[in-house]
Amino acid sequence: MANSIADIRKDYMLKSFDEYDAAANPFDQFTKWWDEAMAAEIDEVNAMTLATASIDAKPTARIVLLKGYTKEGFIFFTNYKSAKGQEIFNNHNVALLFFWKELERQIRIEGIVEKISAVDSDAYFNSRPGGSKIGAWASPQSKVIPNRTLLEKNIEDLTAKYPDENLVPRPDHWGGYIVKPNSIEFWQGRSSRLHDRIQYSLDNNGEWRRERLAP
Repeated sequence: MANSIADIRKDYMLKSFDEYDAAANPFDQFTKWWDEAMAAEIDEVNAMTLATASIDAKPTARIVLLKGYTKEGFIFFTNYKSAKGQEIFNNHNVALLFFWKELERQIRIEGIVEKISAVDSDAYFNSRPGGSKIGAWASPQSKVIPNRTLLEKNIEDLTAKYPDENLVPRPDHWGGYIVKPNSIEFWQGRSSRLHDRIQYSLDNNGEWRRERLAP
C-alpha cells in the first residue's frame, strides 16, 4: 500500500509561466488565469481552500467558494458563528488556495480577512436560492447536533415561517468576508518538478513586488 501511494506521480508539461509574461499587478494576473480556467470549463472552478488559525495558532482548513473579487481582495460568505468564523474573529490572518489540475496550476493567497458591508451581504443573500436562504437559518454551523432530524425540523418550521423565499431575511450571523492579500503566488506545474513560481508581495508603500521562487 505504502509503495503504491509513493509511486503515484504526474509529470506536468502543459504550460510554462515566465516572470516577464506576468502582469505587473497580481489581480490582473489572477483575472487572466481565471478567464482561462473558466474557458477550460473546470468543475467548481471557484472552489478554494480557506486556511484559518485559532488564537493559539492551531491551523484548520476547509473548502469554501469564491463569490467575487475586486482590486481589494477575494470574497466568500459563511456563518459568522461557525468554527472558521470564530477563528477569523480571533485571528485575521488567513490563506486561500486554488488548485486547477486541468491547467496544472495553483494560486496561493495570504492576507488579512475582514467582514464586507451589511449592504453587500444583503445583496448576495437575496440572490441565493430559497433553500440556501432557509439553510443559513436552519443550521447552527459547526455545533454538535444530535441527528439530522433537528435540521429537517428547523427547515420545516422556517419554511412555514417564510413561505415566500423572496422575503427570507439575512440572519445577522451570516454574511461575507473579503481577504485582502499581502502575498499572491502563481504556480505553474513543469516537468521534473521544476515548477514555475511567480510571487507578488505587497511592500510597505503599497506597491507589488514580483519575484520568481525556486520550486
